[in-house]
Amino acid sequence: MDKIDIVKRNLVEIIQEEELEELISKGIQPKIYAGYEPSGKIHLGHLLTIFKLLDFKRIGFKVIVLLSDLHAYLNNKGSLEEIEEVAKMNKKVFEATGLDADYVIGSSFQLDPEYMKNVLILSRKVTLNRARRSMDEVGRNMKTAKVSQIIYPLMQVMDIARLDVDVALGGIDQRKIHMLAREEIPEMGFRKPICAHLPIIEGLDGEKMSSSKTNFIAVDDSEEDIEKKINSSFCPPGSIENNPIIAIFKYFIFQRYDKVIIERDIRYGGDVVYSNFTNFKNDYLEGNLHPVDLKKNAINYLNKILSPIREKI
Repeated sequence: MDKIDIVKRNLVEIIQEEELEELISKGIQPKIYAGYEPSGKIHLGHLLTIFKLLDFKRIGFKVIVLLSDLHAYLNNKGSLEEIEEVAKMNKKVFEATGLDADYVIGSSFQLDPEYMKNVLILSRKVTLNRARRSMDEVGRNMKTAKVSQIIYPLMQVMDIARLDVDVALGGIDQRKIHMLAREEIPEMGFRKPICAHLPIIEGLDGEKMSSSKTNFIAVDDSEEDIEKKINSSFCPPGSIENNPIIAIFKYFIFQRYDKVIIERDIRYGGDVVYSNFTNFKNDYLEGNLHPVDLKKNAINYLNKILSPIREKI
């Protein structure tokens, strides 16, 4: 697998792929960042971006992890003191995944006069409607949005500029903010970022996975917790639509294992081996795999993946 294929796997889109290919071909060490609001436990949604950062690290990128404490505060995720404590715990978990990165606390530079001056300059360039639209999929309680949540995307744009990164990585819900950065910061003398977007994976109830809900698997969940959560999760037979168990296989299990063995009783056909996700998915769609067998094997594989992380926390 060549470098571009490594970084492309599991991404929804790259804006623009040609720019990324050119960047990789230069033979320099480019920089990629992802920002995280410290607002709860690190779950599989976060692990998806961590795995992708590890992919970029593997092909020679410098990785920056921004623990966006002020963003969490602006987005109503707790007091500054509470967020500070969560940030410390989050960093410990990130490090336990083996991600060798520069860990940066947002408030370490976001209160600097030059940074805030640029946020104000940007605020004169961006309409109120666009700033609000860019937060629609990111913000909490946007029907009663606070002014702080309009400042949020402007600061995220300036984070990209200040950190001087080549690539901004995030979920597809970050797309509008990233597009704002691509369009506006070059006129302010900063480089235009390449944007890499991951899917938003389903929670155990088939809805968006979120730290504010109880529909996630945390990376430090015990084996017993994972078994209980998986066994009670949504997994419609013969359907991959909003199916969290299928998502776990696609984005985590097949990401880590070249060969996936679905162990099952000989009465139901015995064990079956898959070397790629497509064949696995098609068998499930055709009814050749039962949800119970998927859940049992998802539990086993997830515990293998998460056990080394749990041991280090």
